[in-house]
Amino acid sequence: MSNIDLSRVSILVVEDSQFIRSLVVNSLRVMGVGSIQSLEDGAQAIEFIKQVKDDPMRAGMMNIDLIISDWEMSPVDGMILLRWIRRHKESPDRFVPFLMLTGYSEPKRVHDARAMGVNEFMSKPFTVKALADKLFSIINKPRQFVHTASYFGPDRRRQMIPFDGVDRRVLNYDSPEVEVVNG
Repeated sequence: MSNIDLSRVSILVVEDSQFIRSLVVNSLRVMGVGSIQSLEDGAQAIEFIKQVKDDPMRAGMMNIDLIISDWEMSPVDGMILLRWIRRHKESPDRFVPFLMLTGYSEPKRVHDARAMGVNEFMSKPFTVKALADKLFSIINKPRQFVHTASYFGPDRRRQMIPFDGVDRRVLNYDSPEVEVVNG
């Protein structure tokens, strides 16, 4: 796997199946993750995230370094949770890495999750190694976040392919988004 020390990492696991939730939590413990909080649905997760922001001592977690969430849950599913994190004005950390763990891995679902700003997507059933690979990918290969009129989330491109032309992804002094103030 990796020799990264995860003892200071805090992970929020959101999964409605108690069995899968315990598998994820135990897998994270085997990897050495220091702080793990598990909840049953997205509504509980939103309240917990707000509590961590407002009163971390009472929440029992100083911050959330990563969220692992199921897609299908009730009353608030993983996509609604992800949308809240990435787009809601009350979200305390729009940049928190998000791993969607789901039994539904059709291409449309993967596309929808990517369009909403998920960092990684993983299908059930999973192995500890597969979970570790996704976790270490998020840690070792962080992606720059992109903000456009229709998207906020990690850059969906995973590789830098050379091309001829101007790289419009890089801000410089000639970019219309940059205002130069003299004085």
